[in-house]
Amino acid sequence: MKKVTLCFLRRGDEILLAIKKRGFGVGKYNGIGGKVEPDETIEDAMKREAMEEIGVKITDFEKVAVIQFYFPLVPTDQNWNQEGHIFIVNRWKGEPKETEEMAPKWFKIRDIPYKQMWTDDIYWLDRVLKGEKITAEFTFGENESITDHKIKTALI
Repeated sequence: MKKVTLCFLRRGDEILLAIKKRGFGVGKYNGIGGKVEPDETIEDAMKREAMEEIGVKITDFEKVAVIQFYFPLVPTDQNWNQEGHIFIVNRWKGEPKETEEMAPKWFKIRDIPYKQMWTDDIYWLDRVLKGEKITAEFTFGENESITDHKIKTALI
C-alpha cells in the first residue's frame, strides 16, 4: 500500500483547502499532499508537497491521523489503495499561492465545503480539527460512496 501525506494549514478559525486541478481527486477540495518517495520520510514528503503544490515552507506541524483508504472496485493496475498520514500545520513561511496542480482557498472551519470534498472527510476532518488523534479505515464503492469505515481514537 503506497504511503501518502495530507496536510491542512490552520490559522485561527480558518483552514486552507485547495481545489485539485489535475490528477487523482481532480475537481475536489482537499488538503495539500501526495506520494511519499522511496528516499524520503513521511514528514519530508509532506513538506516537499506543500512547497510544490502551494509554495509554502512548513515550520511547525502535528501528525493527527493515519487513515487507510481502500478502493476494491478500481482495477488492480491503477492501485488507488493508500495509507494517508494526516497533519495539521500551525506555522509556515510564505503565502499559499496557486500552482498548476492546486488552487488554495481559506475557509472558516464552520464553512468547510464537505460536498465538494472526498466523501470520507465529513467523518474525520472535524474530529482532528478539534484536537482528536485518530486511526481509520475507509472502503469506497461505486461513485466514491463509502461501503465501510472504522474510526478509532489513537496515539499517533
